[in-house]
Amino acid sequence: MKITNYKEILPVTMDNDLVKNLGGRVLIGKEDGAQNFCMRFFEMGSNGHTPRHTHDWEHEVFIHTGAGEVFIKDQWHPLSKGSAIFIPPNVEHQFRNTTDKTFAFICLVPANAPEL
Repeated sequence: MKITNYKEILPVTMDNDLVKNLGGRVLIGKEDGAQNFCMRFFEMGSNGHTPRHTHDWEHEVFIHTGAGEVFIKDQWHPLSKGSAIFIPPNVEHQFRNTTDKTFAFICLVPANAPEL
């Protein structure tokens, strides 16, 4: 069993040509004995974005705070606090922050996916 506050986990900062102004934390993963899923928490700053990419696993996302957009099937969709998103396997997608405030979300992936 594990009970923690996300602020107790140091973020991994990602900022390069593909990813901008993004911090990621593994809330629950392999090191915790999670055999089926990994729960990740991402915080995206102003002008931040994830890479546009595909992979052969589904994932589920819940918007914790802020506002942004997700690119799915050649279209941007607005997101805000409380939004839930299902991204099927092999669908191109990308998240981006559309404000100057922090855009934060929880992302669940299967255990065979990279944790960050």
